[in-house]
Amino acid sequence: MIKILANDGIDPIGKKMLEDAGFIVDTNNIPQDELPVKLQNYDAITVRSATKVRKALIDACPNLKLIGRGGVGVDNIDVEYAREKGIGVYNTPASSSLSVAELVFGHLFTGVRFLHDSNRKMPVEGQTKFNDLKKAYAKGVELRGKTLGIVGFGRIGREVAKIAIGVGMEVLAYDLYAFNPEVEVVLGGGAKVKVTVKTVALDEIIKTADFITLHTPFVDKALIGAAELEQLKKGVGLVNCSRGGLIDELALVDALNSGKVSFAALDVFDNEPTPREELLKHPKISLTPHIGAATNEAQERIGVELASLIIEHFKK
Repeated sequence: MIKILANDGIDPIGKKMLEDAGFIVDTNNIPQDELPVKLQNYDAITVRSATKVRKALIDACPNLKLIGRGGVGVDNIDVEYAREKGIGVYNTPASSSLSVAELVFGHLFTGVRFLHDSNRKMPVEGQTKFNDLKKAYAKGVELRGKTLGIVGFGRIGREVAKIAIGVGMEVLAYDLYAFNPEVEVVLGGGAKVKVTVKTVALDEIIKTADFITLHTPFVDKALIGAAELEQLKKGVGLVNCSRGGLIDELALVDALNSGKVSFAALDVFDNEPTPREELLKHPKISLTPHIGAATNEAQERIGVELASLIIEHFKK
């Protein structure tokens, strides 16, 4: 009987699907340093972003037949090496797109109205400095009519574009690969409208967008580094709900301090789970602890999709 270790958890519906198909599913988390020994007792492992499945772990577990990633990115898995060893590697790229896109806009609305800083200061200064805080947060802006640059126009980027269009923003889209610029926006009541977004070079987004959101895989160096930050439109807002390292964090702090960047929103960080203190305490940064896909709806979809992929793999 196939034994699966869901080391970072799995939605109950997905777990039931696997058990109904005859698999044994263990959801007890095993610490990373204990995996080389304890993973010997399983045929497959599923992870989210916390557990790493690198070459050394793969070599230590010749019994491993499948690695599943509940989410989009597979940066925590040595995918090609695993496949060279005959191990199936699967992820769930479609299931969390909407949840990540909605978080992007949660951060955007937060940033333009200073909610991140207001929610820090109101509890401690609201009774004594109410009018001062009111004045400090009196220069918010609206998103409607502003230009949103979307860097990476895959599933998540497309969902972000749909929300942006609904809000009334102009959308500029860039991707390293060719893509369909037409998106289908679902309105209240189920009505659907097809809209074509403007396709541009990355350089145009950097120089002209009012807000920029990143949705690309991990890269060897920062996509937005000191040179790119210098070229940005003054007062731009930056959002990274994609991968830590896409923005040079120290250069970002400098750009925030100078006023070049009005605010930043970060759901991912260079050295998770211990983000830089400069980021955590900065009044111009809206922060979340890597929760892009952490909605009940997304986790259920991820569990179902991952379970279906695992069942199909072992049926072959």
